[in-house]
Amino acid sequence: MTVLRIRTLIACLGLSLVAFGSNAVAQPKWVTIQGQVKLSDLKLKELAKPAPLNVTTDVAHCQSKGPLTAEDLIVNPKNGGVKNVWVYLKPATGDVFAPEAIHPELANAKPKQIVIDQPCCQFIPRAFAARTGDTLLIKNSSPVPHNTNFNSDDLSFNQTIAAGGEYKPEKALKAQRSQATYACNIHPWMKGLVMIFDHPYFAVTDADGKYEIKDAPAGAIRVFYRHEGGFHMGKDGAKGFPNNIVGVTMELKPIDLELPAK
Repeated sequence: MTVLRIRTLIACLGLSLVAFGSNAVAQPKWVTIQGQVKLSDLKLKELAKPAPLNVTTDVAHCQSKGPLTAEDLIVNPKNGGVKNVWVYLKPATGDVFAPEAIHPELANAKPKQIVIDQPCCQFIPRAFAARTGDTLLIKNSSPVPHNTNFNSDDLSFNQTIAAGGEYKPEKALKAQRSQATYACNIHPWMKGLVMIFDHPYFAVTDADGKYEIKDAPAGAIRVFYRHEGGFHMGKDGAKGFPNNIVGVTMELKPIDLELPAK
């Protein structure tokens, strides 16, 4: 074998190793984020038991499945998971994601219709998240009338819905910084909240306090934890918690929820 051929083989081998090494360390551009919001054992003992509600209207129906309890803080007594916490992302700086920082499939996703029902004198869901362009369908699957008094920056209505009826607002939802609210004035303990975003990177914790945000942009990001009682860690939490998101799936450290004092 000539010296020239040997040098050529060495050069090709070197290029192959570089290419292999690049592939080995390359990080995915999109990451699925998972985590949990919970209460510590000490807080769990203090807050896990929900308070009974004072039901004064349509008592027989409203308590037909048992006494109603407050839903402003729903905690799983088995694992301390906190339900109905909004978890959402923002860029490391600023409030708006650049177009290239949103996964193409999410950027082009079709608006959703979100159903709110009130089958037994409580709203289902109590809390949810939506995106600009999503629409509402308000149902009343109970045998008694309800009204839904909805208030956001861009959409407000107060609609009475007969037993078994439904109402669909013509106007779609639009993003806002504060929580939009809905309530039933016939049954004044019935309340609900929604956060409306201008991007797809949000979730609401489930009955175990767990959440998942798919196809988030890899790299520096801020994560927010917001409950109807306020931001986790109050004013500091309102700024978001910096994280560096890497990998295909990233499990964030569980959050021990700390709400502002009332």
